[in-house]
Amino acid sequence: MLNLIRFIWKYSSFFLFLILESICFYLIFQNSFYQKAQFISSSNSIAGNVFTTVNSTREYFNLKETNEMLARENAILHTASKAAFVRTKTTETTVNDTLLKQQYIFVNARVVNNSVNKRNNYLTLNIGSNRGIKPEMAVISSNGIVGITKAVSENFTSVLSVLNKDAKISAKIKKNNYFGSLSWEVGDYKLGTLTDIPTHVKILKGDTIVTNAFSAIFPENIMIGFIESYEIKPGDNFYTISVRFSTNFKNVAHVFVVKNLMKEEQNKLEQETQNDK
Repeated sequence: MLNLIRFIWKYSSFFLFLILESICFYLIFQNSFYQKAQFISSSNSIAGNVFTTVNSTREYFNLKETNEMLARENAILHTASKAAFVRTKTTETTVNDTLLKQQYIFVNARVVNNSVNKRNNYLTLNIGSNRGIKPEMAVISSNGIVGITKAVSENFTSVLSVLNKDAKISAKIKKNNYFGSLSWEVGDYKLGTLTDIPTHVKILKGDTIVTNAFSAIFPENIMIGFIESYEIKPGDNFYTISVRFSTNFKNVAHVFVVKNLMKEEQNKLEQETQNDK
């Protein structure tokens, strides 16, 4: 206590100066409208900047939660969209006289592992059999196709990426419905190769490539990419088409696993047909 008194006494002039300075400022701001307004304006500006910084920081740390919420909402929208339903009955009176039956369910998931620079690339998702995921289900992003589920555990799923030598996607040119097979060659992760399109078909750079209805895995008209270039190799009756993927496989974070509710029925019927040959 004695030391405190000595300290105050030693710097008494300085403390007296601070007190008198504070009184002066108080009197200035209280009796001068202009100074008071300037002080309040400066205080509001400083407070506003502080709150903006704090809010921006809070939003940054909440991005993960926000993205997951948006992914769930997108999955709901995909499941409720017209593309998720198949027409089961039509009439000749009006287009509106149709009965639709749901064929696809979209389940949102997060990518926890991914590769693009190997010959056989895979992704790992943070959902598994606990969410009803099974092998051979389509995986898409908001930009286009991603791959096909391969191995499933209770909480995780391994996905055969489109960037894999074993991945063959049934694709078509959107403007004319001519179909072929899409695959990926080692090299550029941005480009795939579409084959089996006859040379008499008129194609152009920039034409849109989408999935067709022949696969029991991918829904029809899911985006794949755009024609980057094409050529006709000597003696070949089909184009070799380079397709630029619409999905950037290097930054895929949120995806949707697509459940085809009619897949088993379709596969069973096609298997029976093949056995009759």
